[in-house]
Amino acid sequence: MRSISIFGTSSDAGKSTLTFVIARLLQERGINVGVFKAQNVSNNSRVCDDGSEIAIAQYFQAEVLALPTSYHLNPILLKSGHGNSASLIVKGHVVEDKEVREYYRDLDLLKPAVDECFEYLRAQYECLVCEGAGSPVELNLMDKDLSNIYIAQKYGTKIILVADIEKGGVFASIWGVYNLLPDDLRANVIGVIVNKFRGDRSLFDEGVTIIEERFGIPVLGVLPYLPLNLGFEDSQSLKNFVQNKPHPVKKIGIINYPTMSNYNDFEPLIADETIFVEFITSNIALESFDVIILPGSKRVIEDLKWLKKVGLYEALQQRTKEILGICGGYQMMFREILDEGCVETAEPSRENALGFIDDVIVFQKEKVLKKGEYSIFGKTVRGFEIHHGVSTKYPLSYEKDHIKGTFVHGLFEDEAFESYKKTTIDSFIGTMRDEIDMKRILKHVV
Repeated sequence: MRSISIFGTSSDAGKSTLTFVIARLLQERGINVGVFKAQNVSNNSRVCDDGSEIAIAQYFQAEVLALPTSYHLNPILLKSGHGNSASLIVKGHVVEDKEVREYYRDLDLLKPAVDECFEYLRAQYECLVCEGAGSPVELNLMDKDLSNIYIAQKYGTKIILVADIEKGGVFASIWGVYNLLPDDLRANVIGVIVNKFRGDRSLFDEGVTIIEERFGIPVLGVLPYLPLNLGFEDSQSLKNFVQNKPHPVKKIGIINYPTMSNYNDFEPLIADETIFVEFITSNIALESFDVIILPGSKRVIEDLKWLKKVGLYEALQQRTKEILGICGGYQMMFREILDEGCVETAEPSRENALGFIDDVIVFQKEKVLKKGEYSIFGKTVRGFEIHHGVSTKYPLSYEKDHIKGTFVHGLFEDEAFESYKKTTIDSFIGTMRDEIDMKRILKHVV
């Protein structure tokens, strides 16, 4: 049985979503299927069953498919670094910060980790659905493309193109990507899925004819635009979230600093019809919000400096209503943050923080990666920790007056949200099930 690569004709075409949709439809046909992405770039990550760290997209895909999670699903992860660098995570653990040029220069050193993980999963599953990254035909980077070109060529995966019609230029993007692919990969293209179509589907009938007859590429489906509001992978997908809540009873503001991470903490709030969620990017009045949340941050000191620069630092200090800090946001609540080992900063750093909590945060080289049940704020949370900063006095959480904070992610997830998530995903896949030509896909895979 052949594995499948999902190539996008552009970024944010819907690769992550189509990966779990197609994998689930294969599962329904009795195929033992897994998911894989060789290399991801995302500040959103989760702690796996094996105590490693992978991108949220692969964790979410595995969750949808009820698969165990481990670093094998996403062997290479890049997170924001200082300047032009990125934090390089290999097989679930931080290796070092690398300049982008150094990363590409040393790329061949990472291929064994990719091969090991792909081959491990291939031994566990009959078929792997492999998510690509960005566009597969960035001509100046094709020899450095682990997620698209490397996997498809080395392992001979069948290829499904995904094109985002909402962006415009869908014909040019399909034609261009298909014809710029190397000959051996073009021969493995099963067809294209046109994603995010709005309106009357019959209006694109002629478009299907053009793609199939003039381009010679089978159309495997024209999928409707359908907001999911789950599994947010990056800031772009976060901006696309949809909220229609005419009568909310609570208003929550989330500080959206430049390297905010783990947006998925807030999916339960977005799903709650009684809560209106607003992401704050400038110094607006905070008193209209019932709760202000300081979310996770990939570069805590940098984002703290941003709070000071835009004026939100003083506004937070003057606020008398509830403020909740999560992970990086929790760390900003302390008296001072010390990064003398240059874990997140280019030079040894000390930064005065908000001063709500009488202790200091010290950054350590070894990242804390934990997953389990926590008793926080009077309830039991099934969450995880993923942080370099530590506190001696308050190693897990703090609560006094209007200030609350914790290192633990997953604070708002509960049984009601899990039920909502299952219903939403099942409905989403059900809609896509009727639109995707699985017979044609199976013909090429089985």
